[in-house]
Amino acid sequence: MDSSSLKGLLDEYARLERDLADPAVHADQSRARKLGRRYAELSPVVRTVRELDQARDDLSAARELAAEDPAFAAEAEELAAAIPQLEAKLTELLLPRDPYDGSDVVMEIKSGEGGEESALFAGDLLRMYLRYAERHGWKAEVLDSTDSDLGGFKDVTLSLKSKTADVDGVWSRLKFEGGVHRVQRVPATESQGRIHTSAAGVLIYPEPEEVEVEIDQNDLRVDVFRSSGPGGQSVNTTDSAVRITHLPTGIVVSCQNEKSQVQNRARALQVLQARLQAIAEEEAAAKASDARRSQVRTVDRSERVRTYNFPENRISDHRVNYKAYNLDQVLDGELTGVLDALAAADREERLAAQSG
Repeated sequence: MDSSSLKGLLDEYARLERDLADPAVHADQSRARKLGRRYAELSPVVRTVRELDQARDDLSAARELAAEDPAFAAEAEELAAAIPQLEAKLTELLLPRDPYDGSDVVMEIKSGEGGEESALFAGDLLRMYLRYAERHGWKAEVLDSTDSDLGGFKDVTLSLKSKTADVDGVWSRLKFEGGVHRVQRVPATESQGRIHTSAAGVLIYPEPEEVEVEIDQNDLRVDVFRSSGPGGQSVNTTDSAVRITHLPTGIVVSCQNEKSQVQNRARALQVLQARLQAIAEEEAAAKASDARRSQVRTVDRSERVRTYNFPENRISDHRVNYKAYNLDQVLDGELTGVLDALAAADREERLAAQSG
C-alpha cells in the first residue's frame, strides 16, 4: 500500500476515534456497532504502523550512536532484523478483508448418501458445532430440524451468534465449513462389523445485520402447521410452525422452535434472507470472476472436503492436506487445529494474489 493510502487509513482511524467518543453516536446502536467494528479492524494496522515508524527512527539513531559507541551496534542489528518482520505483518494486516468476517451465521446440515448412518453423522456434526460454539461463548439456536428414525437428523438449521461485536466473528471461523463431510466407520446398523462410508452436507451463510436483498411479499407462499418437536405446552395444539417458500428460487425454509407463529415467521424470514444474500454474493462473485471458494450443493461422497475416519481416530481436510489423529476431541468441539490450518491457507493464498 502506498503512503497516501496508508495516510488515508490513519486519518479514518482518527475520525473513528473522535466519533466513538461522541455520546450522540451511541444513540444509534447500529451505527455505533459498525463504527466500533471498523475501529477494531483498523487498530492492529495503526498499532503496527506506529511500531514500524518507531523501529525505523530507533534504527537510524542507533546507527548514528554506533559510530561513537560500539555498544549500540548490537541494538542496530536487532532493529534491522525486526523491521522486515513488522513490514510483513503490516502487509498481511492490509490484505483485503472478507466483509462478512464479523457476521453471525446460519448453518444447515443435511444427511446424504448412507441413509440412517448419514443422518446419525449429521447429528454428530450438529453436536460438534454446538460444542465449538459453547467453547467460544457463542449463542447457538436450532431453528428447524427433521429427525430420522434412529435419532439422527435428515436436516437441521441452526443460528450461531457471537455475544460481542468482534471484528472476527462467527463467519471468520466457520466460513470454510461448507461442503461435503465424509465419515468412515462401522455403523450402528451393521451386524458384520464392516466399515461403511457415508456423507453429510454443510451449508453456511453469513447472517445479514440489515436487509440487503429486497424480498417481495408477493414472491412468498407462507404455510402454517403444528410443531412436531419440543417447545412447551403449545406444541401440537396450535398452528405455530411456519414454512415459507420463495417462489422465484424454490427455496423453502421453516421454523417451529419459537413459541408463536409471529416469532417463527420472523426467524424463517431471517434464514431466507441469509440464503438469498448468499446466492446474490455467489452471482456477483461469478460475474467478477472472483475465486472465492464455492460450497458443494450436492451431498456426494466423492465431492468431499473433509473425512472423519473413526477406526483410525483421524480427521483429514482434503483442501489443505491437514491430518490429525484426535477425531474424538474434534467431535467434542476441538476444531481449532483444522480451522487454523484453513485460515492460514486462505491467508497465504491472498498474500500470493497480492504479490502476484
